This record gives sequence, C-alpha cells and structure tokens, in this order.
Amino acid sequence: MLNALWQGKTLPVLAVCAVLAVFWYAGSVWLNADMQRDAFANAGKTDFTMAELIEGTWSQERPKLPTPGQILVELNKTVLDTAPTSKRSLVYHGSVTVSATLLGFLIGSVLGMGLAVLVVHVKSLDRSLMPWVVASQTIPIIALAPMIVVIMNQFDITGLVPKAVIAAYLSFFPVTVGMVKGLRSPDPLQLDLMRTYSADRSQIFMKLRVPASMPFLFASLKVAVAASLVGTVVAELTKSEDGGFGARLLAGSYYGQTIQIWSALFAAAACAWVLVTLVGIADRLVTRAMGARP
Repeated sequence: MLNALWQGKTLPVLAVCAVLAVFWYAGSVWLNADMQRDAFANAGKTDFTMAELIEGTWSQERPKLPTPGQILVELNKTVLDTAPTSKRSLVYHGSVTVSATLLGFLIGSVLGMGLAVLVVHVKSLDRSLMPWVVASQTIPIIALAPMIVVIMNQFDITGLVPKAVIAAYLSFFPVTVGMVKGLRSPDPLQLDLMRTYSADRSQIFMKLRVPASMPFLFASLKVAVAASLVGTVVAELTKSEDGGFGARLLAGSYYGQTIQIWSALFAAAACAWVLVTLVGIADRLVTRAMGARP
C-alpha cells in the first residue's frame, strides 16, 4: 500500500509539505529570535532556555515569519468561526475576489479566443497584431492597475468592473497565444485531406482546427484563470474599499499583522487551486464529449 501511495501523488506531496514545514519552523525561529530576546529582556527575564526561546518565536502576536500553525489558527478563525457576511471573514473577501476574477477571466478568454481566430485567418493581423499583443504584457501590472481604476472611475465605472478589466488584461494573453498555437497545430496533410473532401474554411475550422486546439486552449485557460486572480488581487491593493484578498493584504501591512497577511495569501492560493482544478475538470469533460480516450 505504501508503494502504491508513493507511485501516486499523495505521498510525494505530503513528503514535500513535511520538508517545507521543517524549514519553515526553523526559519521562524531564526527570523523571530531577536524580537523574542528583546521581549524577554523587556520582561526582565535573562535566564531563559533554548526551548523557551523557540516556543516564544512560535507564539508571537506579530512575528516576522508566522509558523504554519499560527496561519492555520488564523484561517480557522476567519473562515470557520467568523460569519461569512462579516468584513473580517476571508469567505466574504474571497467572494469579492473570486467574483471579479471570474468576470475578468470570462472577458479575457472570449477576447483571447476571438483574437486567435482573427490572427489565424487574417495573415496581415498575424504580422501587425501579434507584436502588440506580446508588447502589452511588458507593462508592469502594478503600474497599470491604478491608471485603469482611476480612468474608469472618471466615467463612474466602479465595483467589480475595473478589477475585472485588470484581470482580463492578464488573462487574455495566454489564451491568445495558446489558441493560436492550437489552431495551427493540425498537420498540413490533414489540411490537404480536408480540402480533397471539398471542405470550406468554416468546415476546416470547426471539424479540424477547433478539436485540435482543445489541449492547447485548456492548458492556457489554467494559466489564465490563475493570472486573473493575480490581477484582481493587484487591483484590490489599489481599490481596497470594496474588500477582497488584496484589501486584506493591504490592511495587514498597515497594522503589521503578518499572520493576517499570510492567511490571506494562503486563502488566495487555495482559491486559485480550486479555479485551476475546475478548468481541469472542464477539460476532461469536453475532451471526453469530443470522443477522446480517458
């Protein structure tokens, strides 16, 4: 049974997590030791033992590096023990972030697929548009996000939409590149065979290019949905009054609440994992419906 677990994913992942946890706890002692020595000195305690020092570094209220245990306690408090409607709840902030992420992902995916179709079928766009698509990603999102939020606020466009636009900006690029690669993936012999059957461009597109592009599309969608969440969090750092993981990170940095910051990061990572997993499930369902072997 142990060999079966090792051959799968469970045991290797747990082993890596255990190693990371050991290094993490050791790093917490190293980074928090000076603060704990100062705390002992302020309390007039000079004869502390190494065990007391280590225990103190793992139980500080505002450590430089919180332990995994402290983060889990904070997650339990803000996810399970706090009402989902409360602004102290990560469930509330997660719903705000995920809503903007999904809207931006939808916009970016549709835009990316549309651009890919145009690039594949219009040669002039391949030479003129694709360089601009690539160049658009050279602009740092941390600099672009405030500009987009401010400009859209001038037109009274607030709420989820500005954050969704930023998420779409990050997500359309991988979808465009992946879809272009997928639509061009059929072998020339396959294209010639379709032409011998007197297939027109629309039939070649629907019966050959689209099925061939599915593996490329869903691989790029996994990247895009994660990028959408990153874009949303960056936007929330600019516009924090609406809530979200970015607002939680910003509030934690203002007040030095490192445990709050790390718990928000872990919650955001968990949401990204769930979204990528859902895209993977959609990939399997679509490929199975199209007749692919499991």
